[in-house]
Amino acid sequence: MKYLFTILIFFVGLEASNVQKDAAFQSGEWFKFRMSYSGWFKAGEATLKVEEKKLKGKPVFHVVGKGKTTGAVNLFFKVRDRYESYFDIKTGAPYKFIRKIDEGGHTKDIEIEFDHKEQKATVNNKKHKKIKTIATEKDVQDMVSMYYYLRNSIDTSSLEIGDEIMTNMFFDEENYGFKLKYLGKETIKVDINGSRVRVKSLKFRPYVMAGRVFKEEESLTLWVSADKNKIPLKIKADLAVGSLRADLVQFKGLKHYFPIIFDN
Repeated sequence: MKYLFTILIFFVGLEASNVQKDAAFQSGEWFKFRMSYSGWFKAGEATLKVEEKKLKGKPVFHVVGKGKTTGAVNLFFKVRDRYESYFDIKTGAPYKFIRKIDEGGHTKDIEIEFDHKEQKATVNNKKHKKIKTIATEKDVQDMVSMYYYLRNSIDTSSLEIGDEIMTNMFFDEENYGFKLKYLGKETIKVDINGSRVRVKSLKFRPYVMAGRVFKEEESLTLWVSADKNKIPLKIKADLAVGSLRADLVQFKGLKHYFPIIFDN
C-alpha cells in the first residue's frame, strides 16, 4: 500500500514564457483521491492543494500533497506522507522540495533546494543530519513540480498515439530520466463530488523500473481529463502482487470549465 501515494504524487506543463498565460491550474485548486488495493479494498486517501505564496521574495506556487492509510489497513500498516514543492509561477522551475514520510515505521525527512543557474541541488537529510550537494540535469523538476509542469507543457492538440514525452527529475539524491507515452483518448466513468459521470480523458503510460515493486516497465496507467485543466482522474499500478489504484473523488478551485457527461 505504501507505494501508491508516491505513485500518485509522482504522476500525478508550452514554452516556459507561456506557462502563466495558459496555465492549467491556479491557486486554490484542491484534489482528493481514494486509494484502493486490487480495485475494491479501500487502503487510504490523498490530497493535493495549490496555493500562491512567496519564497525568498519570489512569487511561487506552493503545492502540498498528503497521503494516509485508513480503516483496517491503518491498524497494521500506518502511513502518513507529506510532500511539498515550491516552484516558480512563470517558469514552473522548482526551488524547494520537502519529503516527510512515515510508512509503517520507515521514515524520511528530506529537504532539497535547487540552484538552476549552477545546476545543483542541496539535499538536507534531516533524519540523518547530513547535507549533500549534487549536480542536476538541465531544466530539472522535482516529483511534485513535474506533474504541474507537464499539465502546462503538454500540447494535447498535437499528440499522436505512441508519442513519448521526456523530462528530467531529481528525487532524494538522484537524477532520473522520466518517460511518458501517450496511448490515446478514452471516455471513462468516475465518481466525482458525489455524482457518477463520464469524462473524456487522455490515457498515458508512465515508464517505471521493473523489479521488486512493479511487474514490468509498463505497469502504470494514468488517465487525465481531456480539457484545459488536465486533472488526474485515475491511476492504476500493476504490482508484483495485486494492483493499486488512485481515483479522484473530490475537487474544487479549477481554473477552467470542467466538461462532464451525466449518465441517464
